[in-house]
Amino acid sequence: MGFLHEGHLSLMRVGRKVADTLVASIFVNPAQFGPGEDFDTYPRDLERDLQLLNQEGVDIVFTPDKSQLYPDNYQTYIKLDHLPHHLCGISRPVFFTGVATVVAKLFNIVKPHFVVFGEKDYQQLLIIRRMVQDLNMDIEIIGAPIVREADGLAMSSRNNYLTPEQRPAARTLYQSLTRATELVKNGVRDATRIIAEAQKIISAYSDAEIDYLAVCDPETLDNVQKIDNPALMALAVKIGGTRLIDNTILDPNR
Repeated sequence: MGFLHEGHLSLMRVGRKVADTLVASIFVNPAQFGPGEDFDTYPRDLERDLQLLNQEGVDIVFTPDKSQLYPDNYQTYIKLDHLPHHLCGISRPVFFTGVATVVAKLFNIVKPHFVVFGEKDYQQLLIIRRMVQDLNMDIEIIGAPIVREADGLAMSSRNNYLTPEQRPAARTLYQSLTRATELVKNGVRDATRIIAEAQKIISAYSDAEIDYLAVCDPETLDNVQKIDNPALMALAVKIGGTRLIDNTILDPNR
């Protein structure tokens, strides 16, 4: 959605390695914002974005406007039955319908062979993979690793909303995931205990309001109680008015 940072640019570098022609789309998609969310205030700087993409060797930048993708009397949306009803989809019920719809439209317009998505938005990545498989789209979806700032905070355009005073609270997302990884490494398999530890770390800051903390199956997103196999730990936390997400894979065999 633009306002590019190093996390976005890392996706371009993956794409540059696998494809002959590299296309980036920039579009702040109104269909994935619910009432009261930050569509109007979402950070935008197209001129800077274009300079950064040029430096990364991007061949084509597709920057449609709302009227081109959602003209008058637009009626068609894509909904998935299961995956959106977990994690972010619970508190943002329109979000993944908007994501799936706009991504399908971008695929139809650009006709890519490969598409790169960041693993920070793990649920989104999973939903796009499922949509591509279910609708027989001839596209390979590539997941790229989370890129973090020096203090561990996962890079996000919304990090720009944070004040210096809120930064310590924002770091608790990464600290919680790091603690969970340590617990699993030390033999803890009880997901409830791991979630409770994360909750304690985050709740130490009054600025932090937990949306969800979950340990779940990395393919179905169904909650798991015992970590006998690799499991996804995902969390969403509001720091002041800024909603941040992060995740990691907890692997008991690692």
